[in-house]
Amino acid sequence: MNIYVGNLAYSTTENDLRKLFEEFGEVSTATLIKDKISGKSKGFGFIEMPSNAEAETAIRELNDKPVTGRKIKVNQAKPRTENRQQRRPRY
Repeated sequence: MNIYVGNLAYSTTENDLRKLFEEFGEVSTATLIKDKISGKSKGFGFIEMPSNAEAETAIRELNDKPVTGRKIKVNQAKPRTENRQQRRPRY
């Protein structure tokens, strides 16, 4: 299951994110979304967990939990829509 994790502290690393979710089971990938220009975290990321049961437990236990001073938002990631992938160029 792909999991969205938002409202992360900008100092959070992918390793921190992985460790947080490994308490609930196996983590396939942990990815922080970063700004293309600055390379700094945008404050959200995604976790991939192969077991749906473990993923659901992690979502239930971690949603609204304070982590590094911020209440994180955790839920099942929604697939990207076609409209979001096609952005008009800025002139």
